This record gives sequence, C-alpha cells and structure tokens, in this order.
Amino acid sequence: MLLQLEDVVLTYGKIEALHGLSLEVAEGEVVALIGANGAGKTSTMRAISGIRGLSSGRIVFDGVDITKRRADQRMRKGLCLVPEGRGVFPGMSVRENLDMGAYTRRDKAAVAKDFERVFDLFPRLSERRKQTAGTLSGGEQQMLAIGRALMSRPKLLLLDEPSMGLAPMLIQQIFTIIAEIAHQGTTILVVEQNAQQALSRADRAYVLETGQIVKTGPGQELLKDPSIREAYLGVA
Repeated sequence: MLLQLEDVVLTYGKIEALHGLSLEVAEGEVVALIGANGAGKTSTMRAISGIRGLSSGRIVFDGVDITKRRADQRMRKGLCLVPEGRGVFPGMSVRENLDMGAYTRRDKAAVAKDFERVFDLFPRLSERRKQTAGTLSGGEQQMLAIGRALMSRPKLLLLDEPSMGLAPMLIQQIFTIIAEIAHQGTTILVVEQNAQQALSRADRAYVLETGQIVKTGPGQELLKDPSIREAYLGVA
C-alpha cells in the first residue's frame, strides 16, 4: 500500500476536525475523497502533506512512517500537494513556476523531459510559458499548479478541490487531464466537491462526514448509490 492513514486525529485548538480517520491508497490508483463543506477534506490533505501535525494516529507512506516528518521531507520522498486555491507564484512566469516544482532535483536531462511532458499535457501553458502566472485565467492557473507538482515527479499527487471556481467545460478538461496523468503512472488522491466528476474517474472513493469516513467503495458503485446521489448529486 502506498499510503495509509491509521486512526488519524487532527485538531484546531479545541476543535477536532478529524476523528480517528483511516484510509489507504494503493500504487497506481485514483482515489477520491468527497464530502460537504466542513467535512474535513482539506484537513485530511493538510495532515497527509505535513502542513498540520496530528494529535494522534499514524501516516505511512511508501512503507515509511512519516507521521513526524516535516512537509518538505514528505515532498522529497514523493508526496506532492496541489492546494485548494492553486497557490501559484503570481509575479513569476509560467516557466519559472514550473522550475520551482523541480527545485530539489539534480537530474537535468530528466527535468527537461518533464517540461515537455507538462507542455504536452497542457498546451496552453506552452503558449504562455513567458507570461506571468498572475495574469492567467483560473483554469490556466489550475493547470500550472498541477504542472508544477508534476515537475517534482511525485509518487503520490494530492489534488485539493481542482475544479473549484472553474466553468463546467474547464472542469471536464481538468478531469480528463487528471485521468491522463493517472494513465501515465502517477497515483492520485483527489479531494473534490464535484462528486460526479470525482466518482466517475476514481477507482475507489471515500465519503467523509464531520471528520469521519462513513462510506467507501469503487467510484462507479458509489455513483449509483441512492444516498450518495441524493446527498451529493442532487438526484433522488
């Protein structure tokens, strides 16, 4: 198993955001985590990436207990987060943002190949490689944030709300690219409010409510589940 969360508890002051949460992601999978606002989806991503420390529980990544490791150490081990809100460097060019994704790497020939891979996945970024990131559209910034993460060659790509604020046509495009990234061999854990897109692309999915997993199963099965359809797809 590539990633395992075991009985994870995460608190903000006196507020417990995650209550003994356990989940796992196998190598090569696309796993979705869905839930309403405030369910604990972003807290889960912060726990995995090391942005927030745990009150209790354990996180194992690629066979190593990383519970006490800093966020930068987790990234060097192959765990990369694309945060909610994208987090591009607005005053830097597209090319410079992508460079930042590869800043820990010394394999220059492989880095050059990865630039081409990113530009193949996102032709619009290739056209705008000299443009400052702050002048890109929301969809282009999301592409850049994903591309920058790919430049680190992650073993596990964490995507926190990749469709947030995007037009429906762009949401479809982003998820098509996510599927292609998975097809190329990158394991993905995606947190998403757009349950339709997330479940239709996921091998497996977890449903999160008030900091706890309440349901899990193959993405296509959950897509047909009446309770999921009513709660998250607006279909009775």
